[in-house]
Amino acid sequence: MKKTVIIVMLALVTSVSGIAQEINWVSLEEAIALQKQTPKKIMMDVYTVWCGPCKMLDKNTFSNPDVIDYVNKNYYAVKFNGEGNDVVSYKDNSYANPGYNEARAKTRNSAHELARYLQISAYPTIVFFDENADVIAPIRGYQKPTQLELYLKLFKNDDHKDIKTQEDFNEYYKTFKSEFKE
Repeated sequence: MKKTVIIVMLALVTSVSGIAQEINWVSLEEAIALQKQTPKKIMMDVYTVWCGPCKMLDKNTFSNPDVIDYVNKNYYAVKFNGEGNDVVSYKDNSYANPGYNEARAKTRNSAHELARYLQISAYPTIVFFDENADVIAPIRGYQKPTQLELYLKLFKNDDHKDIKTQEDFNEYYKTFKSEFKE
């Protein structure tokens, strides 16, 4: 009996410690409400259900412990389906997807009005917003953890405000020291 209790306890401890940490995803409306309590920037992952690089971003980047830790501490993270059917409120406007076709829910669909407003032209795109929910910049394409780290820190520290030219960005990129593990 004693052995059984020990085995059960050991299994429980092992399973609890094996639970993967995740990014704390919220809706855009929730993120904006949270900003009013505790100002932080927003990182929005704009994806689609059919997008292969979007799935790679989830699997390889958003599951990376360094990315998870940094995002959860420094950002409100939003996942937004750029071809989904949600109604989203942003900046006193309501955005929907009037062309959404339920029969095409698992494949290419109509672009959401918010994706159009944000001028999303490729998936995935990660859109960064400041503490007032104003757009800082969209970053298009798949990002490895160390690539995303550059943008996470660039925007978090407001270093982007000092970058006026492509040469300024190139210099920032050249001197940037990554701390994330792949």
